[in-house]
Amino acid sequence: MAMSLTGIVFGVGFFVVTQAQTSGFESFFIRTILGTNGAIRIEDRFQDTLRSMAAAGQTGGSGFLISQHESRNYIPGVQEPGMIRAELEQFPSVVAISEVIKGNVLAVGVGQRSDPARILGINLDDHLNASDLEEQIVRGDLEAFRSNPNGVILGLTLAYRLSVDPGDSVVFETHGERRRYRVSAVYETGVTDIDRVWVYMHMTAARSLLRKPHGVSYIQINVTDRERAPAEARHIEMVLQHNAISWQEREKVWLEVFRALRISSAITVSSIILISGLGMFNTLAMVVMEKTKEISILRSMGYTRRDISSIFLWQGMLVLMAGSVLGALLGAGLTYGVSNLPIRIRGIFSTDSFPVDWSLWHYVAAILTAVVVVMFASLIPARRAARLEPGDVIRGTAQ
Repeated sequence: MAMSLTGIVFGVGFFVVTQAQTSGFESFFIRTILGTNGAIRIEDRFQDTLRSMAAAGQTGGSGFLISQHESRNYIPGVQEPGMIRAELEQFPSVVAISEVIKGNVLAVGVGQRSDPARILGINLDDHLNASDLEEQIVRGDLEAFRSNPNGVILGLTLAYRLSVDPGDSVVFETHGERRRYRVSAVYETGVTDIDRVWVYMHMTAARSLLRKPHGVSYIQINVTDRERAPAEARHIEMVLQHNAISWQEREKVWLEVFRALRISSAITVSSIILISGLGMFNTLAMVVMEKTKEISILRSMGYTRRDISSIFLWQGMLVLMAGSVLGALLGAGLTYGVSNLPIRIRGIFSTDSFPVDWSLWHYVAAILTAVVVVMFASLIPARRAARLEPGDVIRGTAQ
């Protein structure tokens, strides 16, 4: 029983900490994406292609029209951002709107070191409301960017690769033309693919550099309830006739990866609880075999089958309760320790510690897993003990 108890404690504890880690990385990614790309992105006006089909059973050329999404004609970008913005402001769920123009350039830094970059032309105040850019600044300050029409904000990885700091100059090359800008600040989202490429620039400067005098590439918005973003995107798309993509659809691949990791880690760690349950089953089965005489005496004294079964079920229940409480405490301690473990992670994510997610559901799932395993492990020996008859024990025919 002591080994079974130990297994349940470690099983519950490891279940909690692994779920906290995988959910922590997922939450970190979602926060970064929402703080960088917004909940919904509106881009590309579309026109449904209509075609006539003859109604079944009709003659004389009568027909009807149907709309096919597969045959939409898409017009890149948002050509009338002012009109779209006015319409978006009528939606009660929309809390922030930022117009963005984008384009690819070659960034050249100190010593002619160059890297491909993507320019994002923004209106600063609008973008601060629709993103977490202000909290992502790690060097320099936004006021320097605000006051300098030729100022830019670079990602930390790109700034490192170009060997530039706030106050230095950087050159962007596109359409066979080179222009020099001043680095006002450096940001870090924690997602390397963003920090290595994105460069924020004032809208007017970006229009001039990218030669896009009209329209915008997309409109980034935030809504009151991020979980309802898909429904809000469908509503916006239907009203505005522009392609609206929610963050869930935009990051579907990564969300599926995190989901698979959570399930995989849960199955792996649950094997510890399962092995503990098998150990408990063997222990209780041996107890039933060794205590047949004592069980028959209890039955002859008036104990019912339910009473005998309850004795063994309560043994399993006591181990379960003790293991669940101690395992939850172990899981909380391990989660706290992991969250404060100094570790430098650089790759898909950039962080100096393990992000963890403190959720009650991790503890509930771990304890429910233990309950299922322990109840099955206790039920079979308990039912066998309850079936013992005093007369069969005396005759030596008990099964």
